[in-house]
Amino acid sequence: MSEPHCPHWLFGDQLGPHFLTPGHDGGPARDAPVVLIEARSVFRRRRFHRAKAQLVLSAMRHRAAELGDRVRYVRAETYREGLREAIGDAPVTVHHPTSRAALRLVRSLDQVRVLPARGFLLPHDAFRAWADGHDAGRLRQEDFYHWVRRELDLLMDGDTPAGGRWNHDHANREPPPRGTPTLGAPKPYRPHEDDIDAEVRADLERWERHDGVRFVGRDGPRRFPATRREAQSALRRFTEHRLTGFGAHEDAMLAADPVMSHSLLSSSLNLGLLDPGEVVTAAENAWRAGRAPVNSVEGFVRQIAGWREYVWQLYWYFGEDYRQLNALDHHVRPPTWFLDLDADAVTARCLATVLAQVRDTGWTHHIPRLMILGSFALQRGWDPRVVTDWFHRCFVDGYDWVMLPNVTGMSQYADGGRMTTKPYTSGGAYIHRMSDLCDGCAYRPGDRTGERACPYTTGYWSFVHHHRTLLAANQRTSRAVQGLDRLKDVEDVLSTDLRWDERPP
Repeated sequence: MSEPHCPHWLFGDQLGPHFLTPGHDGGPARDAPVVLIEARSVFRRRRFHRAKAQLVLSAMRHRAAELGDRVRYVRAETYREGLREAIGDAPVTVHHPTSRAALRLVRSLDQVRVLPARGFLLPHDAFRAWADGHDAGRLRQEDFYHWVRRELDLLMDGDTPAGGRWNHDHANREPPPRGTPTLGAPKPYRPHEDDIDAEVRADLERWERHDGVRFVGRDGPRRFPATRREAQSALRRFTEHRLTGFGAHEDAMLAADPVMSHSLLSSSLNLGLLDPGEVVTAAENAWRAGRAPVNSVEGFVRQIAGWREYVWQLYWYFGEDYRQLNALDHHVRPPTWFLDLDADAVTARCLATVLAQVRDTGWTHHIPRLMILGSFALQRGWDPRVVTDWFHRCFVDGYDWVMLPNVTGMSQYADGGRMTTKPYTSGGAYIHRMSDLCDGCAYRPGDRTGERACPYTTGYWSFVHHHRTLLAANQRTSRAVQGLDRLKDVEDVLSTDLRWDERPP
């Protein structure tokens, strides 16, 4: 435990009570003073989504209000300036930050003692020991997921996975019901704004008018929790009323129902308002109490204990060089309409719909991210570093540790397969099968040439053509190359795809 009067520094994604509890890892003393720093430079460096800036600052200021006289809340240009104003040269502790840039900063300050990370299920050394025992080129999420569940005795019946299977994907990949615009799921929890939210909104408007800070996306009522109490309410709402219907359609998309049965808890987890241990325990308890089917619970637990934890650990395990990987040699800069979230400039209904969801809310669920936004970028050869930065800036739950593996590794396959076994992209047929987004579109998912050719279908075959050598050598994608070789109109497909091809300036 730290010295009783040693201040403890909280970053803006360390806002839950578990970041202030004493512990064996040297956590802060129970009455230790707390420092929170609102650094304007963070918002100058990147053009963040306005809804994201609103959420993060609201959460920080709400936490400061909760802590009262215990906290020194400083608004400064940089973290260094803020720390100097808050405590001068006095010693301070901080839990391991979530980004490499922040870690470099705190390690460069002699007065700062870095404590182990919190807000995740496993310490770094436990993951490293597991990963070092595997082929570094084949650290597969499924193997990791099995190991985590055994380690934590999570959703297990003795040595057997609950429900008799590790993986219930066979029951969790249903297309949406046809002929209905929504799943009809109970509404998700929505917070109510208060005076702190109004203050944040006024500050953002003033920064943009007078202080050279620029945002992207639209503002609106805050949709995601900014306090521990709100996050707990959102968790209860999900596990008691929405978890039951989550599994079957977790990979489906509906234009009028972007939320469907998803939990909307990612931003609360990534702000540190919820601890992942309490979230997966709540889901498991719902299954054991007979309130939710095992396929829904397993699918949700996989997202938290399998994927979220896996991404966090890989971010640190792969090292800083991972950011520069570009195995497919993609260097096209995304067009302005994409970078600016200009959904009205897009004709394809699926892409316009999803881009509008991001523009209006700063959120959309994992399948639109991967198979609409990410797939389009992959097919067009957009620079993975720019795409990764875009996802980081434009999503309320986006952080460097989240988006670097998710986008660079999975979505853009820029690591050449260190993280996933194949590139994730498809033609329009997949989108048509798993959504209603093709209904009323100017393009036809089955057309690969002509005026109504689907940009995802032409893009898919163009991607296969450009990377046929790599794809032919991969057992999971070799059939795509065989399919390409059976096409009689490849040249027409490639020329059709050119109308979607944005060249760098």
